[in-house]
Amino acid sequence: MDFDSLFKDQQYLNEMRPVFSKRALYSDTTENYVTPAEPAPYSRVKIRFRAKRSNIDRVFLVCKGQKHLMFKVLSDRQFDYYEAKLQLDNEKITYYFEIQAGAINCYYDFRGVVKRPDEHYNFAIIPGFDTPDWAKGAVMYQIYVDRFCNGDPSNDVLTNEYQYIGDKSRHVEDWYRYPSSMDVRDFYGGDLQGVLDKMDYLEELGIEVIYFNPLFVSPSNHKYDIQDYDHIDPHYGKIVKDGGRLLEHWETDNTHAERYIRRVTDPVNLQASDEMFIKVVQEAHKRGMKVILDGVFNHCGSFNKWLDRERIYENQPGYEKGAYVSGDSPYHSYFKFHDENRFPYNPTYDGWWGHDTLPKLNYEGSRKLEEYIMYIARKWVSPPFNADGWRLDVAADLGHSPEYNHKFWAMFRDAVKEANPNAIVLAEHYGDPFSWLQGDQWDTIMNYDAFMEPVTWFLTGMEKHSDDCRMDLMGNADNFLNAMAYHGASMAMPSWMTSMNELSNHDHSRFLTRTNHKVGRTNNLGPEAANQDVNKAVFMEAVVIQMTWAGSPTIYYGDEAGLCGFTDPDNRRTYPWGREDKRLIDFHRDIIRIHRRTPEFKKGSTKWLHSDFNFIAYGRFTKTYHSVILVNNNEHEINKEISVWELGIPQDAELNRLIYTWEKGYDTNPVSYEATAGSINVTMPRTSAMILQYVNEEEPQLERQKVRKSFWQIR
Repeated sequence: MDFDSLFKDQQYLNEMRPVFSKRALYSDTTENYVTPAEPAPYSRVKIRFRAKRSNIDRVFLVCKGQKHLMFKVLSDRQFDYYEAKLQLDNEKITYYFEIQAGAINCYYDFRGVVKRPDEHYNFAIIPGFDTPDWAKGAVMYQIYVDRFCNGDPSNDVLTNEYQYIGDKSRHVEDWYRYPSSMDVRDFYGGDLQGVLDKMDYLEELGIEVIYFNPLFVSPSNHKYDIQDYDHIDPHYGKIVKDGGRLLEHWETDNTHAERYIRRVTDPVNLQASDEMFIKVVQEAHKRGMKVILDGVFNHCGSFNKWLDRERIYENQPGYEKGAYVSGDSPYHSYFKFHDENRFPYNPTYDGWWGHDTLPKLNYEGSRKLEEYIMYIARKWVSPPFNADGWRLDVAADLGHSPEYNHKFWAMFRDAVKEANPNAIVLAEHYGDPFSWLQGDQWDTIMNYDAFMEPVTWFLTGMEKHSDDCRMDLMGNADNFLNAMAYHGASMAMPSWMTSMNELSNHDHSRFLTRTNHKVGRTNNLGPEAANQDVNKAVFMEAVVIQMTWAGSPTIYYGDEAGLCGFTDPDNRRTYPWGREDKRLIDFHRDIIRIHRRTPEFKKGSTKWLHSDFNFIAYGRFTKTYHSVILVNNNEHEINKEISVWELGIPQDAELNRLIYTWEKGYDTNPVSYEATAGSINVTMPRTSAMILQYVNEEEPQLERQKVRKSFWQIR
């Protein structure tokens, strides 16, 4: 026997190390890896990092330029879990991980495993920043009220009721008529009674939150030109006192619009309409649904009672003179006038983006205005109205300076949270929201950059307005992944989990229309083109992503019924009652049910598994629940082997298919997929999507490690 050779062989075996597994490395800022996930100031927090069992030498948490050794605290059959306990102060901390395994040295941040860290992608914890638990992963439904359902024809806006932007209001008799090119004065009659009439539908669909486009008194159908922040528009609510004449066809002076003036200024109508809103909120709450209001606070409308350019309030009892009407108006400071010598009837006020129908509010010049808007912020989330939060229109445009903008929203947040600590403050924003999402201003955003746009480009190659087509971006999984990571890194987890993930809304083309790759709008293509050559299979792929991605999936009314449309105003078509695509509604109902019953889709971690041209696979998981989402956007069948062990699924396991979509429809019948050696093999037809789930029926067997105490702190 060659003992020398035997000794060398044994020495070689002893010195062998397993192949470094970067795919096993994982951490994030969900409650799975940060405890508590939303820590209070000056509290202790546990941060965990995962690696393949016995695969790395050490891992460091790197914070503020200092490396802190993490200690192994738990192990299961596949992974080791390392932990650091941090003592927080009241300041935000950011961090990443450094991993050492033999000669290998790498880093882990929001992107995953990287060769070098980048501050933009650091994980972040903001002490004291928490968002409402009800909003995390909640299924929301956006209602553009005039186009949803007409429950009370007696409150409809009438033809010739008033003059607005060069023409008179018009009542549209045909519910199914396409919106006209200048649609702002056209009213179909949808109202809050219509919402009440369809509460059963919303509940059966599985909706958890109703988001209303503006409801306050306003002359337009979109109502982003607020006339009276204090009251719900009687045309949406209840008209008790009516009468007075309409304008003649030749009249343009709204001081003669008697019917309109009575409807929107009479306290009886306003009170009845406010009570109608209370009823809607109560009914929603009774069914387990929340209600979010749309707030427009950077500008108001020229009809606004504080300005009163249309002189609607000038001679009405109980109302002060508007700032346009009189230089002595108590609201004079609410607006910035460039010529103080033009009174009465001074048209020289600032308009938002130069629009005189959208007067810009002059917060920097009026403490009184500032205080009043804070009152409004509190009023509508307080009894008896009890709304559950605000969506803030073009929030970054408020004020005349970035400094004031941030100051205002900090005050607004404080006002809302003081009145209703469980209310949400959600902002519309284009661009990087980072500076507003630091725990002291907005809770979260309408997620354009880290959801709507990447999904749209990947699945359709279309810009969200349908103004451009980029076939080089269609199917580009790298672009999709990079966009999601880059923009998602601007949000801390409380914002990420509550972000409004839309496919369509009132400002952009309908997603279903984008699937036809037609570039343009109704003025050059015509409305019928929006309905042509659409691909419902691609749309269902998008909905699968929407219902499984981190955040709050938000349905724009009618999307679930197959509604099409180019960008506004064509995207504001009426809900097609009686002409719905019932199969699509059934699909939405089923996938919403899956979303709501699947805990990992509410608060779970997210991990990329595989990407290729026109194909993505990712996982959502908790300690117990593990889902695999696969999307094949190719025009041909594919076969893929997907590694699933990195989600915590055992090497040999059985996954259950929850839903499967393809070009002919969808299927929720359970089908089993076997994982062998940690992978599954799937064959997917063209334009299809699939959700598979594994559930640990038993608590994973964890081995606790003896860990010496660490005495270091981060302050």
